[in-house]
Amino acid sequence: MRKFLSLAVITACLFSCGPKIYKSSDFSTALARHKNVAILPAEVTLQLRPNMTKKMTPEQLDDLSSKMAYDIQEKMHSWFLRREDKYNYTVKFQDVTKTNALLKDAGISYNDLKSTDRAKLAKLLGVDAVLQDRTVMEKPMSDGAAVAVGLLVGTWGATNKVHTTINIHDGNSGNLLWKYDYEVSGSVGSSSTQMVDALMKNASKKFPYTAN
Repeated sequence: MRKFLSLAVITACLFSCGPKIYKSSDFSTALARHKNVAILPAEVTLQLRPNMTKKMTPEQLDDLSSKMAYDIQEKMHSWFLRREDKYNYTVKFQDVTKTNALLKDAGISYNDLKSTDRAKLAKLLGVDAVLQDRTVMEKPMSDGAAVAVGLLVGTWGATNKVHTTINIHDGNSGNLLWKYDYEVSGSVGSSSTQMVDALMKNASKKFPYTAN
């Protein structure tokens, strides 16, 4: 009973802003050519409380952000795989292990991804498009040590706001074709799996690679 009440309280504290979707003018033409899509490690930004930043070095913060980035990437790929039959995707999603191995072999680090042309990445990965999630988490928890431990095991506790965006770039031009913005405010104590599930359940209704 206590667990049920706790879940009810968490649910009651969540407030989501309606998603915002962008489509480019050549959206339909480009998507018709896509057969294979690579999911990049997420771009993660942690906006911590001042007392938390004092307990971590910039290197530690970067390390935690990158761990979350690869975790979100893996969870998104798993989400697509589990729902292939349901949504009948029009593309194949490259295995993230292969994606990351190709990036490593090419000398492209996690920090390099933000400034690397998407057309270059698509050619390197042998895909028609690249998909990346960008997540900004504001003020997670009040105890920096708890955050550090939590992120290492795939959870991060309560946060005031999570703003996440899915971007799809065309592999030929590198141009942004589709963008999905979604924001949740309130007490969203969660794991990366739960966050990705919440995002994709909403995004799937408008996701461009679904045949259904």
